[in-house]
Amino acid sequence: MDTAGVEEVGASVWEGGSPPYAIPSKKLGMWLFIVSDAITFAGLLIAYSYLRVASADWPKPFHFYPSIIVASVMTFCLLTSSITMVMAVAAAKQGKVSSTLKWLGWTMAGGFAFILLHANEWRGLIAEGLRPFTNPWGTPAGSTPLFGATFFALTGLHMTHVTIGVIMLGVLAAGHKSGRYPADYVEIGGLYWHFVDLVWMFIFPLVYLMSATVGH
Repeated sequence: MDTAGVEEVGASVWEGGSPPYAIPSKKLGMWLFIVSDAITFAGLLIAYSYLRVASADWPKPFHFYPSIIVASVMTFCLLTSSITMVMAVAAAKQGKVSSTLKWLGWTMAGGFAFILLHANEWRGLIAEGLRPFTNPWGTPAGSTPLFGATFFALTGLHMTHVTIGVIMLGVLAAGHKSGRYPADYVEIGGLYWHFVDLVWMFIFPLVYLMSATVGH
């Protein structure tokens, strides 16, 4: 058997310097992380939905003002930051470093605004008596204790992801400015940011809109 010929064919297909799956290893790693993280969020959303349907007296603490209005502004901040992230990736691929940094800055500003609004909302709900295993609403007061647990688990995990994302974008901006991180790194960071924004598109209607107090 001509082993030299086999080795030559193998080398022509993959010489060791190119990704074997036609995708950069770092991007593949990010996609694998996103898939695994999506499973985690899906499990939490399914658990929340099951508990909500199974509870006869699920609380509806979110009034149109200020809760739904503020949550809508938070949603606007994330949606806008997704657009600026797209602009940052496009600018990076075109080699426009200053434009990339500008759009990354706006993306970070949108994420930071979301974090501030969300933290302030938590502060207000905690002041009203909401705790991980009890809440001040319901009949009698304090019933359906798992509302607090699922609310803090879902929104807390998501807010943690947004916080990590803002820090990551800051590191990317500094690295891209110095030339250490090329455009591919900005694109990979964009994948993570879009995933975080997409998750909120499920949390917002399920947790806020469906638990809104209507007619008050």
